[in-house]
Amino acid sequence: MTIEAGDRVAVEYVGRFDDGSVFGTSRYAVAVEHGLDEAQDRDEADYGPLEFTVGEGDVIEGLDEAVRGMADGDSATVRVPPESAYGEVRSDRIREYDRETFEGMVGEEPEVGLHVHAKNGLHGDVVAVRDDTVEVDFNHELAGRTLVFEIDVVDRQSDRAD
Repeated sequence: MTIEAGDRVAVEYVGRFDDGSVFGTSRYAVAVEHGLDEAQDRDEADYGPLEFTVGEGDVIEGLDEAVRGMADGDSATVRVPPESAYGEVRSDRIREYDRETFEGMVGEEPEVGLHVHAKNGLHGDVVAVRDDTVEVDFNHELAGRTLVFEIDVVDRQSDRAD
């Protein structure tokens, strides 16, 4: 049977940008090969198939849609545009703070690349530090990007009679 909404699936994946560079994977060897920072802080046991329930919003829309109609053991390469992934970059998610206020909130001196956690649950990165102001981008790091996923369905569970 093919995958439908409500099925629980497990997929191995390699996520790439259009230029072929890898931004994420479920495979430890691929993470190490491509020098992903997360591989340095994790070991092989931390990697494994991505499991989710189709149609429940557990993963980005483009990946959820891609597995529908596939079956256990199938492989595919899918391109996911920003609108089906993390959205376009939104200018209203780039905020400017008074440097003194920023330092008081964060407890650190600002520097480009610093990752911050806002009290409202947003995560952002410092993208500019000026004499009196600090600019923080709260867009998802993959916003505005077309993503290419190589996916392998390694398991499918369904409550439906097959």
